[in-house]
Amino acid sequence: MRHATRQRIRLSGGTELSFITAGEAHKPAVLLLHGFPSSARTFREVVPGLSQAAYVIAPDLPGFGESDVLPDVSFPAFGAAISELLDRLAVGSRYIYLHDFGAPVGFHIAMQAPERVSGLIVQNANAHGTGLGPQWAGTQAYWSEPTPENEANATAHLTFEGTRDQYVAGVPPDVAARIPAEHWEEDWRVMCLPGRMETQRALIRDYAHYVARFDAIAEYLARWQPPALMLWGRHDAFFDLAEVLSWMRVLPRMEAHVFDAGHLLLETHAAAAVSLMLDFIRPARRTV
Repeated sequence: MRHATRQRIRLSGGTELSFITAGEAHKPAVLLLHGFPSSARTFREVVPGLSQAAYVIAPDLPGFGESDVLPDVSFPAFGAAISELLDRLAVGSRYIYLHDFGAPVGFHIAMQAPERVSGLIVQNANAHGTGLGPQWAGTQAYWSEPTPENEANATAHLTFEGTRDQYVAGVPPDVAARIPAEHWEEDWRVMCLPGRMETQRALIRDYAHYVARFDAIAEYLARWQPPALMLWGRHDAFFDLAEVLSWMRVLPRMEAHVFDAGHLLLETHAAAAVSLMLDFIRPARRTV
């Protein structure tokens, strides 16, 4: 990625975290949090443009991309790791990009220091029960009764085909054709490295604890009303479209855009997303 620098830090617990930075540190900070099954590569097409107006930080979450696996995997542990990264980079106020598994991480950070949240950028991220459509039945059964059979159903997508589906399931063929196969092939290569599949299984289990926090998250959003921009791929096969309205109800001033895209919206609509994000974070916008 042009205008970007990849770095590594050793966290206090000994795990190494890989991350990308771009832009100047005095500009508004934007924390980009990816989801399953990718890494900071998700943002390869938006980092250069965003760095014109922002200090961009895009970490590989632990056990993803080039970051090490944590010994104890949970979303709060991920949140603590990224919080330590922000402290080491002396980042104060920040915009937080929430996507998929990045949402539990981002909310952990946001709710620990709500006064430091300049705004939220919501891209196919669940924070309400409405996002959990019928396709979540098997996972919810596993959470309530963690039998081997239910675990097998809940983790059935941890295959090459399931990794590919994160990119193209439910996406119109002409849109899906714009996504190169090497993107999910690289994700699958990383998932097959030591400790990575165990990380994925642990996160599926721990997502139940995130769902249990939805009421607390709703209270945070209602109380603090952070400025928010929504970018949503309407063909998401995993997060129900009804989630859009839930976000808009709790954040009635949120600017929302729904795209002809899938779960990984930036694979096909990065240019439009960058333009909207730049408008959202530029200081001049706050004076209107």
